[in-house]
Amino acid sequence: MAIKHFLQFKDLTRDEFEYLFERTRWIKQQFKSYKQYWPLVDRTLVMIFEKASTRTRLSFEAGAQQLGGSAIYLNTRDSQLGRGEPVEDAAQVISRMSDLVMIRTFEQEIIERFAANSRVPVINGLTNEYHPCQILADIFTFIEHRGPIKGKTVAWIGDSNNVCNTWLQAAEVLDFNVHVSTPPGYEVEPERAGLYGTDHYEEFSDPMEATRDADLVTTDVWTSMGFEAENEERMRDFEHWQVDAEMMAVAKPDALFMHCLPAHRGEEVAAEVIDGPQSVVWDEAENRLHAQKALMEYLLLGKISND
Repeated sequence: MAIKHFLQFKDLTRDEFEYLFERTRWIKQQFKSYKQYWPLVDRTLVMIFEKASTRTRLSFEAGAQQLGGSAIYLNTRDSQLGRGEPVEDAAQVISRMSDLVMIRTFEQEIIERFAANSRVPVINGLTNEYHPCQILADIFTFIEHRGPIKGKTVAWIGDSNNVCNTWLQAAEVLDFNVHVSTPPGYEVEPERAGLYGTDHYEEFSDPMEATRDADLVTTDVWTSMGFEAENEERMRDFEHWQVDAEMMAVAKPDALFMHCLPAHRGEEVAAEVIDGPQSVVWDEAENRLHAQKALMEYLLLGKISND
């Protein structure tokens, strides 16, 4: 099978995602039933981190081990990458000693260069531009709770960051709609988001209008990693973009709330929302583990029957 990478959400097709969602369901069921499933025995995942992480490291490391494989953690500060070794050279060496590489870094260009020189599949664990593994888990979580996402409306409230960009790509691939509301100056940049159309998203200046009749309401921190110098300015700019009970009330009665975490209660989301009955943030976080196990299995072994 030709090497397949997962660097942006649109790297896979709708059919591939439908397979992954079903595979995630089956793998999660095995995990919950305490049934051993080790398709990746003797396979090694290398995890390269340039940005801090809790959920990404834990879900990939635990996931690889639960599939029978092993995971090696590399921080760029502790490797030659942090001392100026070219990304291309590192990719050549690391991919000769492992079966799969996950990278969490800054510019998307870094991971694209690595993948272009890798002999094994490369997974985007987060870049400034995209966070495809997060949305893979988020959409699976929606499907678990509400069924197919096709034709549904997702309201994104806050910064048009890497998570927002990935929701927009997912909407094009999986045929649903995203309503985006950001403060002035923080609007979606279609080219940066990697969009090839505008049929699946609409921008709203009023976050209440963006949320109206939505099936899912989601947000993220106002200040993403790498933008800490803008924190005070962002606190002022985003003041009216908090997802609170009033905002959730205009969404559909059975609307879900998601947040990729970590969350700042009292900033981008009110405590009564994230800790309330419509919130599925803990299922969403756990599903990073199961969705990424399905992804790793697929990139290494191709499609497998659930039987």
